[in-house]
Amino acid sequence: MPGAWLLKTEPSTYSWGDLVRDGKTVWDGVSNAAALINLRAMRTGDEALIYHSGDGKAIVGIARITRGAYADPKLKDPKRVVIEVQPVRALKTPVTLAAVKAEPALAQLGLVRMSRLSCMPVSAEQRAVLRKLGVR
Repeated sequence: MPGAWLLKTEPSTYSWGDLVRDGKTVWDGVSNAAALINLRAMRTGDEALIYHSGDGKAIVGIARITRGAYADPKLKDPKRVVIEVQPVRALKTPVTLAAVKAEPALAQLGLVRMSRLSCMPVSAEQRAVLRKLGVR
């Protein structure tokens, strides 16, 4: 089974709607060392749950990673990488941060434990719970 990840974005900068409109994007701008480790672990075919940070604070859609990590062509820093993603579908019901925190099965999700990290792994069990919450 492909891996699963959570990618955070500020909707005023780049939203789920922008990704749907564009059909695909290069996911860039990640500079935190831990987040870069996660980005480097992403593979083509992995699932990405798109989370609106800031005002929205909710997982709003499912995307697919269409190209794994490669050096950011805009930067001269070989440590900085990007991935490419495309939208798959919006969640029927956005999964709010409050709903995530209220679900005991998600207590170890990075969104709860390391809320400032911009991209993080999601276990198969966590993904199943999040998908169930997103179709209510």
